[in-house]
Amino acid sequence: MKNEVLQFIKDWVPKEASVAVASGNRYINYYAGIHDIQIRPGQPIPSGSISERVFHQKGRVETLVDDSVFGIPYYGVGYLIEGQDGFNGALTVILPPWYSLKKHSPLSFITGKQGDIWSPIPVDQIIYIESNQKKTWFYTADGQYSTIYTLKNIEQRLSDSFLRIHRSYIVNISFIQQISRDISSNLILTLKNPNCCALTISQTFIPSVRRTLGF
Repeated sequence: MKNEVLQFIKDWVPKEASVAVASGNRYINYYAGIHDIQIRPGQPIPSGSISERVFHQKGRVETLVDDSVFGIPYYGVGYLIEGQDGFNGALTVILPPWYSLKKHSPLSFITGKQGDIWSPIPVDQIIYIESNQKKTWFYTADGQYSTIYTLKNIEQRLSDSFLRIHRSYIVNISFIQQISRDISSNLILTLKNPNCCALTISQTFIPSVRRTLGF
């Protein structure tokens, strides 16, 4: 059973996720990812957890769980597992709470602030979005706006017409003018607006940018 779970984690589970395996009334295995809710093998299954709900409903459960259960909120998907050897258990994939945003429809607008004025801006008018000095900004042909959302929160709600190129930048593909290299061979993305703004594509995001844009 352990080898099957390890293979599942390797092939399908994102690095943010942890995986818990329960049987009876206790957890028997736990594989910690980046979002670690610190379950211990042998720990009793608490009321309100996804594992408990899987056993109760005898089937798949997908939901957001608040911090009253483990002290750390999580978004999880639980599965009932039955082995040929008579094993009965529950496998739960544990994800950060913001994964629940993926279940929502893409954003059609973002409300931004200029001075003391707030305005809802259609996302197709947004040229790029930036995280800078613990604030999130987005840019249109009319200027710069601040927003209360983090870059990570916004990214989960954007359509495929937006592309992450750096831990600080997300760009609207329709506003890309060209991609070139600077004297240090860094990939530089130049936007049509504002004022032919040039942004560096970080090494981390080069493979996904190449895959998306096909070059």
